[in-house]
Amino acid sequence: MLKYYPQGTCASEISFDIESGIVKNVNFTDGCPGNLEAICKLVEGMPVKEVTKRLRGIVCQNGTSCADQLVSALEDAHGKQLVPK
Repeated sequence: MLKYYPQGTCASEISFDIESGIVKNVNFTDGCPGNLEAICKLVEGMPVKEVTKRLRGIVCQNGTSCADQLVSALEDAHGKQLVPK
């Protein structure tokens, strides 16, 4: 289980696994429970590249969002520049 500590969001931690380029077991600590549960279910089993393509740049507050911070977490874990910005 990988852990990431997001910046500028209500969530204080994102935990997840990446298996053969596939996102698994995403969990957010704190934040908006309903929205974050939905994000977790939607990205489960999705390729890292697809998650980054769909969620990068979504803004809630402070110029970022929990979804955008998930992209940062995945990039940190899986390698930078997965898809062009």
